[in-house]
Amino acid sequence: MAAQIHTATDLTFSIERQPFNEDYQPADHTRLTTNFANLARGDARQQNLRNTLAMINHRFNSLAHWDNPAGDRYSVELDIVSVDIHLAGATSAFPSIEVLQTSILDHHTGERINGLVGNNFSSYVRDYDFSVLLPEHNKNQPQFSIPADFGDLHGRLFRQFVRSSVYQQHFHKLPVICLSVSDNKIYQRSANCHPVLGVEYLPNDTSLTEQYFKKMGLNVRYFMPHNSVAPLAFYFFGDLLNDYSNLELIATISTMETFQKIYRPEIYNAHAVAGQSYQPKLNSQAHSLTRIRYDREERSQLAVKQGKFAEEYFVKPYKTLLEQWAASCA
Repeated sequence: MAAQIHTATDLTFSIERQPFNEDYQPADHTRLTTNFANLARGDARQQNLRNTLAMINHRFNSLAHWDNPAGDRYSVELDIVSVDIHLAGATSAFPSIEVLQTSILDHHTGERINGLVGNNFSSYVRDYDFSVLLPEHNKNQPQFSIPADFGDLHGRLFRQFVRSSVYQQHFHKLPVICLSVSDNKIYQRSANCHPVLGVEYLPNDTSLTEQYFKKMGLNVRYFMPHNSVAPLAFYFFGDLLNDYSNLELIATISTMETFQKIYRPEIYNAHAVAGQSYQPKLNSQAHSLTRIRYDREERSQLAVKQGKFAEEYFVKPYKTLLEQWAASCA
């Protein structure tokens, strides 16, 4: 007789942590498309990691400049948080998502301050949705369209994780995820300015990514921090501007802006600062490369492979179980 899910508690989560430092080596189950995993391979892996962490710390101290005359008061420590799904009736756990958690070390006081969880966001099921399901849905079709239930499963899984006892035990605040802006939209500078997040930009339209994250329960706002050249997309629950401390937000900005300078230098290491009306251009040559090696072509190829992995080992074999679980959540 096939296993059945009777309640939402029949799908549970577990987490593992791994420090992201200059000795970091990706775990066997890590999504290799993840920014930090991509940096940690090849002959230059340790220098890559050392330079990345130095960039993060320099950016943090430039933003947290009060009572910090030498610009060396703080350093940021990062943990990679890997989340596994345990499904009733499944023979093994499935790797769900990976996020980052920041911690801030105050070298003046010796205090270690919790930062935010989220920051980077990677997901096998999201790879399946965007790199397998969506292309197959539009194959040989005259016009691009989106499946009616696109992102529903992924959204339910993420919301269930955030509500879970495992999340509550390990994290003191709701997640904030920080991504690149879209080159398909135009962003208009507003009069709103936050002391840490910087100037808010307003998009001219929504996007598939925004809709996808909305199903995860997340809202989005776009801010360009001081001395940045382009806005960042902040996905969040609740009130982004008032639910988090200055140092928590600075840790997220310094971490994710550094990754974006490496991965999206055309936008975040551009020579010109975003103006009143801004549209990112991925084909722009007016940018500088960091000294950190990053394989963007490999990243795109692996997204498809890992989407197919999710299809083969999670989405298809447990389709009935997942539908039962989704109904129990509803």
